[in-house]
Amino acid sequence: MKRYIAAIMYTAIALGATPSFADSSAAAALRTGDMKKLVFHSTPEATSSAAFILPDGGGEKTLDDYSGKYVLVNFWATWCAPCRKEMPMLSELQAEFGGDNFEVVTIATGRNTPAGISKFFADSGINNLPRYQDPKQALASQMGVFGLPITVIMDPNGEEIARLRGDADWSSGSAKAIIAELVKSE
Repeated sequence: MKRYIAAIMYTAIALGATPSFADSSAAAALRTGDMKKLVFHSTPEATSSAAFILPDGGGEKTLDDYSGKYVLVNFWATWCAPCRKEMPMLSELQAEFGGDNFEVVTIATGRNTPAGISKFFADSGINNLPRYQDPKQALASQMGVFGLPITVIMDPNGEEIARLRGDADWSSGSAKAIIAELVKSE
């Protein structure tokens, strides 16, 4: 089976198609400092189609809704001190790179009230990130999120290409270079 998949990959490459995970090797080479904790997968991994809740009774969404762009998904909670530290950095990433090819998606998982999330964002000066919720942890559970924060990077096909456990300096030159490299490849 592995030989069959390898044959298909090499044929696709020979015909000019580049699988999305091939692009991540250049980004992986840019990891320094905290970004060394960012683990790029050798092949993309499936994500969950479990719904999460939009703020203020706005309905539901899934990660599939972000197909077509690189997405940095951050699972966090209002009680999480490392989450409080890195949220402004994620906001900075969104301000610098957010657009047609990239988006930062923040999902509060577990017991986080809408009022608590709003206060967290206000206290942190965040006004450009979504206040999504996963109160029953269905998405987090299906995505293998145990402990917070967890950050997942998805490719435009909606597959997970990298994961970072714990907090990191998302405002670092390394983090920005990684995102710039991914977005450039799109």
